[in-house]
Amino acid sequence: MLGDVETRSVSPVFVGRADELGILHTALGRAAAGEPQALLLGGEAGVGKTRLVEEFAASACARGAVVVTGGCVEIGADGLPFAPFSTALRALRRTLPEELDRAAAGREEELARVLPELGDGLPRQRDGRDGRGDESATALLFELTARLLEQVAAERTVVVVLEDLHWADASTRHLLSYLFRTLRSGRLAVVATYRADDVHRRHPLRPLLAELDRLRTVTRIELGRLSRDEVARQIAGIIAAEPERSVVDDIFRRSDGNAFFVEELAVSVAEGCATGLTDSLRDVLLVRVESLPESAQRVARICAEGGSTVEYPLLEAVAGLGADELIEALRATVGANILHAAPDSDGYRFRHSLVREAVSDDLLPGERSRINRRYAEALEADPTLVPADSRVTRLASYWYHAHDAAKALPAVLDASVEARRRHAYSEQLRLLERAMELWDGTPEEIRGALRMGDYSSAYRSCDCEPDETRLDFLDLMAEAADAGRLCGERERALKIGKRAIRILEDAAADGAGDPLLAAWFWLQRSRIISHIARGNGWDEIAKAQELVRGLPPSAVHAEVLAHAAAWGMLHSPGAETLAAAERAVEYARMVGDQEVELHARLVRGGLLVDAGSVDQGFAELYEVRDRSMELGLMARINNVNVNLPSALEAAGRSAESVRICVEGIAFYHRHGLTDTKGWIVSNKAESLVSLGRWDEAVDAAGWAHDFCLSDKPRATSLTQLAAVALGRGALQEAAGHVAAAQRYIGTHDPQPQYDLPLAHRVIELAASEGRLLDARTELARLVDAGLPPSSQRYLWPLLRTAAEAEADARGLPAADAGRAEAVARIRAAAKQQATPVPVWLAHDQWVRTELLRAEGRDTPDDWSATVTALEPLDRPYDLARVRHRLAESLVARAQDDDRDRATELLRLAAAVAGHLGARPLAESVALLAQRARIGLTRDMPRRDAPADPAEELGLTSRERDVLRLVTAGRSNRQIAEELFISPKTASVHVSNILAKLGVAGRGEAAALAHRLRLFPVVRG
Repeated sequence: MLGDVETRSVSPVFVGRADELGILHTALGRAAAGEPQALLLGGEAGVGKTRLVEEFAASACARGAVVVTGGCVEIGADGLPFAPFSTALRALRRTLPEELDRAAAGREEELARVLPELGDGLPRQRDGRDGRGDESATALLFELTARLLEQVAAERTVVVVLEDLHWADASTRHLLSYLFRTLRSGRLAVVATYRADDVHRRHPLRPLLAELDRLRTVTRIELGRLSRDEVARQIAGIIAAEPERSVVDDIFRRSDGNAFFVEELAVSVAEGCATGLTDSLRDVLLVRVESLPESAQRVARICAEGGSTVEYPLLEAVAGLGADELIEALRATVGANILHAAPDSDGYRFRHSLVREAVSDDLLPGERSRINRRYAEALEADPTLVPADSRVTRLASYWYHAHDAAKALPAVLDASVEARRRHAYSEQLRLLERAMELWDGTPEEIRGALRMGDYSSAYRSCDCEPDETRLDFLDLMAEAADAGRLCGERERALKIGKRAIRILEDAAADGAGDPLLAAWFWLQRSRIISHIARGNGWDEIAKAQELVRGLPPSAVHAEVLAHAAAWGMLHSPGAETLAAAERAVEYARMVGDQEVELHARLVRGGLLVDAGSVDQGFAELYEVRDRSMELGLMARINNVNVNLPSALEAAGRSAESVRICVEGIAFYHRHGLTDTKGWIVSNKAESLVSLGRWDEAVDAAGWAHDFCLSDKPRATSLTQLAAVALGRGALQEAAGHVAAAQRYIGTHDPQPQYDLPLAHRVIELAASEGRLLDARTELARLVDAGLPPSSQRYLWPLLRTAAEAEADARGLPAADAGRAEAVARIRAAAKQQATPVPVWLAHDQWVRTELLRAEGRDTPDDWSATVTALEPLDRPYDLARVRHRLAESLVARAQDDDRDRATELLRLAAAVAGHLGARPLAESVALLAQRARIGLTRDMPRRDAPADPAEELGLTSRERDVLRLVTAGRSNRQIAEELFISPKTASVHVSNILAKLGVAGRGEAAALAHRLRLFPVVRG
């Protein structure tokens, strides 16, 4: 079924393009099978992109697909927010009204920002922003749009064609990127076309193309020019006769295989005017326009300035021709194949944008501004001349290009408000920058009539009535800086903020400063600086604090304190940060700012949990969650849904954390916001690892890594994947996860919540690979830099792993040097850590016992106390490990009832290891059972003689001797000398040993041999 797909080519034959059409047909087949497809079709202007899409669309319709098209609209140099998506969805609604309305049910208000008709009958909100505004509003809109398309395409194949991406507004580009990244289901194919020769190095589409190129799910097609034979076939089709060879040669030379130029030149040949043409591109495009009657040329010039499509009523109002004369002029332009009737409106458009551009470029400067003025005056007199969703944007563009600042400034500001309402923050930023450009040239009486309440919402802390307060230039700058931050144009926002701060500092030097507004700009600068990896943002927060110090309480003052506390929670949690959060709550309550108060209380709740006031902290966090939901503050809902499960995990309440995560995931499934959902799924993975639900954890972490758009949760998910891989003995896989996580985290803004878990994995990986010295170096680096306070949730597991590494290496000659210093460092660091909840009390006991093992002083009583501490905590893997250690200690002591107790402990540990796939633990348990002649199942008979672990591993007597020397740190040459063999033979033995042990290197082999107690411990 074809939905509003127009055919604009004059050639009756479709020439070439078999390979490209084959790629599109393959994608259509995959989409029909339920695998969404994303395709980019690029090529120079006129090369035949539209004709290829027309042929594909006709073929898709013949196969029963629904095809809808939306084109990026150019009005002057401006694009309409979401224009191609709005057009395509409008066509889809006409074609499949019941399916689309059903898919949009309950979310009409949000989706009306892309398809305004869905909002018919709904109350119009003045501002589309939730509270102070954040990126979640845009993310919600994008998620809902993606899911809408998936649901409509659930039962039948849908092809969405988005044309002319080179004209796309930033919001359209961002939505397309989101769509291509997150489409997961539905019989949907999205084909986007762009003019490749327009995408120069600084074109805004270029970064998007580079980004999409990296996605394996995106197919990119580059459409080349026609060959000489294909040009000959095209000419023959156009002139309905076999062309002379000289004509083909001439047209091929002059068109260079560009399909549109071939058409133009072939038509000229058919009309007998080929001898009058020049090689000038503009002349080639204008030759047929200039042959029209003057009234038709006038209409073409007017249409060239009206935008991609000009509605007939608007054209009638602007052209200044009688109705009959206008119709005759239009008939002439359509007959000459200059204009076509637009398929989706009562209007006209150029057959090809190259012709429109050529006509527009041929206008005189005064002529262009006069035409734009007439458009603006006509639209101002009768706003119904154009569709409502494009009215304010087009009026702003017409007045701007008419060079009338007095009219343009209010119109541009109105358009910026509409862009903000639709969450098109990129377009809002562009319009506000245009307003700032117009400001000085606008008469004072016009500027004086503008009110803050109509155009400014980012900053309103002037203790004034916004609807009665004049809008000034700094208000525009604040709005523009906020829009830049929200749309991701952070460099532009940073530049605007820097200029505003300079203006405010100059005013302060003259005694007319505004410290609250200056503090607000510094706060925005802090947020941007941390986002673009220029620093951690603290210097900017400190400057904001300095500006508000000593001033009466205000919303800005409260916001500054809340951000300072939030920064401290992430970078240096502790008593000072908790006090800052308390002050922020107090100030927010004094000025009645509920959102800032909830933000500060959220920070305070998390800090209270870390400080040991666990019940009080969780009561605060749950109250913040409930109140945020009640007020509908999405930004705070996002924060608490991420922070609450994280705090629960920090307190050892992993099962409750998973439950809260599941509730949060269900919430975001209903409301969209894949990125926020990714943060929560990453938290869920961490708690699932703790609970021993490793397969579920791997699934959750994999999903977060694949679908989350932010780097930090992707890094966290990789850290959890590394933890499982290490537990299962997949060291190479773990190393890959660790390296990828390090790239995501970076170094510009160190935070304990990311850096410490990653350092833990680095230490664990090094120890597992037998690189004890590297593990010691990493720990020394952390300790020497100063361990952050209130970070016990990360430091206790890290110190436990470091202590295990030292204990496992006891007896290795290469590890003796520096052992005492390393043990002392771990013990000293452990004494600094708090134990506010049972899980960290258990870790305290575990670390102390491991350190005793590292010194050869551990006893069954020490391990029994550790087991007792861990048993109530629902951490099966940790419990299995300490049960194995207790069994090992009991076997070594060998008292009367120790054997039976060790047997039960090993059977429990083996069961957990087998369930989790924890290969290193399972091997250690099995080898200890073999040495002690213990059966791991109740029906397994005892062996009369102890098993030889080396023999169980398949090692020969000679390989055992070689492994003993490898474990002692000998080189191949030293092994050869000691065993009276050649170095080459020693190398062969080492290679065989590594293969049999399933390890990658000598250090890992030594660590495994030591862990399995293959050789007696050498005591110093």
